[in-house]
Amino acid sequence: MLKFYKILFSVLLPGLCVSAVAQDLTVTGKVTGENAEPLPGANVIVKGTTIGTVTDVDGIYSVSVTGENAALIVSFVGYLSEEIPVNGRTEINISLMPDLSTLSEIVVVGYGTVKKSDLTGAVSSVKPEELTALPAINAVQGLTGRAAGVQVIQNSGAPGGNISVRIRGGNSLQGNNEPLYVVDGFPISGGPTAINPNDIASIEVLKDASATAIYGSRGANGVVIITTKGGKAGKGRVDVESYYGFQEVINRMDMLNAEQFAMIANERAANDGDAPFFTDEEIQSFGEGTDWQEEIFRTAPIQNHVVTFSGGNEQTTYSVSGSWFDQEGIIIGSEYQRGSLRANLNHRFNDRLTFTYSSILSRINSNQINNDNGSRGVGVLSSALLAPPMLPVRDEEGNYTDPAQFAFSPGVAENAVAQALELLNENNVNSVLANTSLNYELLEGLSFKVSLGIESISTKRDVFSPTIFKTSPTGDATTSFFRRTNLLNENILTYTRSFNDHDLTFTGGFSYQTERNTNNASGSTGFTNNTLENNRLQAGDTPKIPTSSVTEWTIASWLGRVNYTLKDKYLFTVSVRADGSSRFGESNQWGVFPSGAFAWRLSDEQFIKNVSAVSNLKLRTSWGQTGSTAVAPYQTLNTLNSTLVVFNDEFFTGFAPGNRLPNPDLKWETTTQFNIGVDLGLWDERIRFSVDYYVKNTDDLLATVPLPTSVGFVNVTQNVGEIKNQGIELALGADILVEELKWTVDANLAANTIEAVSLAGGSDVFGARLANPLQTSINIVREGEPVGAFFGFVEQPLLDENGQIQYVDQNGDDIINNDDRVIIGNPNPDFIFGLNSNFSYKNFDLNVFIQGVQGVDIFNFNAAQHANSFNFGINQITDILNRWTPENPDPAAAYPAVSVNTQFRESDRFVEDGSFVRLKNIRLAYNLPLENVKWLQRAQVYVSGQNLLTLTDYSWFDPEVSTRGGGSSISQGIDQFGYPTTKTYTLGVQLGF
Repeated sequence: MLKFYKILFSVLLPGLCVSAVAQDLTVTGKVTGENAEPLPGANVIVKGTTIGTVTDVDGIYSVSVTGENAALIVSFVGYLSEEIPVNGRTEINISLMPDLSTLSEIVVVGYGTVKKSDLTGAVSSVKPEELTALPAINAVQGLTGRAAGVQVIQNSGAPGGNISVRIRGGNSLQGNNEPLYVVDGFPISGGPTAINPNDIASIEVLKDASATAIYGSRGANGVVIITTKGGKAGKGRVDVESYYGFQEVINRMDMLNAEQFAMIANERAANDGDAPFFTDEEIQSFGEGTDWQEEIFRTAPIQNHVVTFSGGNEQTTYSVSGSWFDQEGIIIGSEYQRGSLRANLNHRFNDRLTFTYSSILSRINSNQINNDNGSRGVGVLSSALLAPPMLPVRDEEGNYTDPAQFAFSPGVAENAVAQALELLNENNVNSVLANTSLNYELLEGLSFKVSLGIESISTKRDVFSPTIFKTSPTGDATTSFFRRTNLLNENILTYTRSFNDHDLTFTGGFSYQTERNTNNASGSTGFTNNTLENNRLQAGDTPKIPTSSVTEWTIASWLGRVNYTLKDKYLFTVSVRADGSSRFGESNQWGVFPSGAFAWRLSDEQFIKNVSAVSNLKLRTSWGQTGSTAVAPYQTLNTLNSTLVVFNDEFFTGFAPGNRLPNPDLKWETTTQFNIGVDLGLWDERIRFSVDYYVKNTDDLLATVPLPTSVGFVNVTQNVGEIKNQGIELALGADILVEELKWTVDANLAANTIEAVSLAGGSDVFGARLANPLQTSINIVREGEPVGAFFGFVEQPLLDENGQIQYVDQNGDDIINNDDRVIIGNPNPDFIFGLNSNFSYKNFDLNVFIQGVQGVDIFNFNAAQHANSFNFGINQITDILNRWTPENPDPAAAYPAVSVNTQFRESDRFVEDGSFVRLKNIRLAYNLPLENVKWLQRAQVYVSGQNLLTLTDYSWFDPEVSTRGGGSSISQGIDQFGYPTTKTYTLGVQLGF
């Protein structure tokens, strides 16, 4: 026994001695980055242990270490990690070097994150500072020109106006072509209008099938993943971002003044053999007259204010912000306001269980005007351009003048100022987006995440047309309510393991989402006065029939993805998603959407490592399928509509089949996409280049097909054909100067073609019908032609004898009719590009952003009314003075004879080149030196200007327009009195406390 104790003592004694020597030490210090700036939230870990901390807002840390060989591992996003031996020291200050390589950046993808260097799919990232470089209403505007292959179309320049996004072209004829927006893990319905761009931490745009197939039936149009800002452990922080500015119309149309208007009117009378409308004395007295554009346009303020509180500790981090955005429109009567409250919370209960919560509450108030797609004086802009300039806005008694006072005037025209100020069209939108999740680590590397989310939107719209208008002589009031409730449950299992040269990540799960939409509307007419507007509907003596509707849809999904990396240079991704949708019949209710991708990191091969200039070279290729429902609910079912019938001279309410024939055989639109790409980095990523080529084929297109009247139904929804998108995307970045003067340039360019490959029976599909005077569809989908191409007549020189327009007889039958229409233009651009240049010198930063669209046509419907040689008796652009006259019968004149008999058809006359290059943004900022200011961490002031210069040949207000675009791929490229884009100047400040 004594021998045993001697042996035990001899074994333990050295350890006890070492323990006595290895005293615990508390190491403190400061972590700094470039320019000796503190790095709050930097990780400080004791090597080989789980002991660690993060730096506070001043970059200060404190950590306990044990052992004479202890070392600290210090890391911070965007900087190279450092390992520092302690060597018995109690104070260690650490300066981290910037990581010039972007390969270590973390990119958010569907249901997970990956390092940028490990991406196998085509993904573009947009940084938060790019989104907020200009005063964007929402995140969608901030994408303009920032990511290759992403086209942002401004359908309306109105405050809160509609914006369309196309990622690698459109895929559907009837369905919505907007991408899927995923906000903090929640796939929302519609766009992210409730989010202030200042609250966004990152945006990732998923483009190819490898990246989007994990979203299955909703990934065909691409996916935009938005992550809002979260907190960091450390001392609490307050950030304030605020700007104020003003907006102006970019361009104004040069219209005839009062004297010119009267002369042209009399010329029309003379050419038509009528008596003159005005005497010479009247014409001389008119002078310039009223500038109606001056009456409706204004210099309008815009402002945005955001306050963010963030911080936390090792267990809990938080970020809470409140924001207010207010934009008045450049046309009187229009305004948009948004207030929002955002909260992000992350809490770690223990080493296995974490909890996350995010929510965005918003309130939007907007005053809208009747404008876009107006015609002949119905709509503010249309009316302002139409009005005879010799008329004042108001008469001597203060009443609005009627712009249709002359025999030649269109009777439907209304006063532009009255439409802007007196028509009530107010929207109030309350929205809630909340998502919460629990993540539990079942085993090492195996975790299970359960999330629950809700999107709730309530809209109240008040519309009142007072008695002063021709269309509402007794007043007309309507109040409508819309509510959307979208519920989501997701259950995701993730397994990650690394062994030898292998890295494996498996993601699988089940998702269930359901949405319910309700609409209710009521109204009345017959008001004795306009005082109460629609605040008391019962004041009208004739109630309208109330209406209501309910739609629901549900989608259930199984999903799985495997990421496998061999030797850190051969990367494989395989995913599949099975979606079951309530929108389809039982035989086609489920769709399966697989994808696969491979990437080869060539720069890790020895034969490339020998090339010192190459820091990164990766080859990527992928194939996959995504889907789209593209139809409203209940298209496969028999539906009944309520109707009024008469029996024995009395009305009775009954039900009858709707005008749409149900089609139980409808199936998914399926998009199959192939992608190949190369990523190249040179000289430690001083130069970065990537190129992608893709081909997308969408089969089983869904479209509404008209039926013969003998069938008893008006139309039916069918799967009708195939369209093809193919294109190339280029992205180039360069850190040209990296010393005291820094200069970084990022550029992107994308070219896409979209063609109708086949259509059922070879039949053409037409877009939306235009208004008077053309009253036809200008867009067409035809086999072998670009989707949405312009379809119309081709003009010849004017007739010598009377100056009338003549058209090309395409088929040689000596008759000009619809058979002579041909393709006359293409609203799809040849290519789009963006160029972003950042300069930094000492405390000054300068950003210059240029955006462009080339090879795109616009159908200028406005010219059919205001460049039609006074055919309708409304005001004209001054360019029509270059017209055919009996004194100068020039067949090459730009405009035909002024006459009521001059007939216009949809022709190449109205197709214009809409290409443009625009100075989208220029921003100069000054960072205040704060070395001696302890209570302020950051202070920047800046001035900026947006849309200051546009180079274009387009003749109307602005080439960045598509008033009938919306979600459809067909009716693109039409300018019908679109609300003009603005030129904006702002002054802003950013503070960090």
